[in-house]
Amino acid sequence: MVGPLASLKVLDFSTLLPGPFASLLLADMGAEVLRIESPTRMDLLRVLPPHDRGVSASHAYLNRNKRSLAMDLKQPEALDVIKQLLQDYDIVLEQFRPGVMERLGLGYEALKAINPKLIYVSITGYGQTGPYKDRAGHDINYLALAGLSSYTGRADSGPLPLGAQVADVAGGSLHGVIGLLAAVIARQQTGLGQYLDVSMTDCAFSLNAMAGAGYLACGVEPGREDQMLNGGSFYDYYRSRDGRWLSVGSLEPDFMKRLCTALGLEELANLGLSPQPAPQKRLKDALKVEFEKHDFAELCAMFAGLDACVEPVLSLSEAVQHPQMQARELVTEVPRGDGTSQLQMACPLKFSQGLPQPGHIGATLGQHTDQVLDELGYSVERIAELRRAKVVL
Repeated sequence: MVGPLASLKVLDFSTLLPGPFASLLLADMGAEVLRIESPTRMDLLRVLPPHDRGVSASHAYLNRNKRSLAMDLKQPEALDVIKQLLQDYDIVLEQFRPGVMERLGLGYEALKAINPKLIYVSITGYGQTGPYKDRAGHDINYLALAGLSSYTGRADSGPLPLGAQVADVAGGSLHGVIGLLAAVIARQQTGLGQYLDVSMTDCAFSLNAMAGAGYLACGVEPGREDQMLNGGSFYDYYRSRDGRWLSVGSLEPDFMKRLCTALGLEELANLGLSPQPAPQKRLKDALKVEFEKHDFAELCAMFAGLDACVEPVLSLSEAVQHPQMQARELVTEVPRGDGTSQLQMACPLKFSQGLPQPGHIGATLGQHTDQVLDELGYSVERIAELRRAKVVL
């Protein structure tokens, strides 16, 4: 079986999370992805714990189905290899700071001259322009500057460090893939590629969605726990008697009525419909009291058959075993390459014609160097010369 993106061939120069997650999605959907890795400056994701049989689980997941060519891009012979690859690979994904690829002779203008159909995607923290373009940053910084952290968290304790990398994944990775595929469609019409400047901060800023729309159009500045969906209403998490948590999102009247009836608070159901803080606080306080009268298992059983938008906060181990996750086949077995397999999260996209089964976990550094150079016509002797000269690993 081939995936819907089987016609795409991608040179991936990225490391860590944003670029690799983007190319993981492409590879899962059938694209051929070749990672170009430095033999001297390791992708730190390779050593990130925890490890499975000496291999980083994160690296094994984020880089599955991709080949690895280890090559020193600072050497002239490496540029020759890239130029040859561009005859066949017409998408480049990179994640260096602005100007790095240009200094290596691998900028968009230089590579476009070799292949005008080239689609070139640059994922950076702050984009290719602006006073912050050369500034270092991480996910937490992008969320802070984009305004998202200003109304996320608790009023008395401030913003919370999120467990998921929202700016990296929802910003850089997903927006990068959306833009890349849009450029592919445009190329089908024009025959020409183009350059995509993807800023994780820009994309995080767009995730303000409702709060940002309200501020720009109406001047309403959101704060922590003062909006309907950020803790300023009953829409929140509630602790059980034994210290577990449940989520309550019973926004619609029918759901609110079922929630309150289940907890013996029928007379308070109308409070959930009020936009005013006082009724919301009264309802929220009452819900806290009632939830803390019951153990977690009792609450789960209470709401299991009740369509009230109340769900337990599950650990990862519990989420993996949940019937919904299992029915959706969100865990898959990926070959390690030694006859065994590793459990990984599956591609979440469901196509009626299906997707190809994962081929292998993330490759070792330079695992496919000889194979790729052989495909380009390099002799065994020439490959050995490049290895002795430390051009390739």
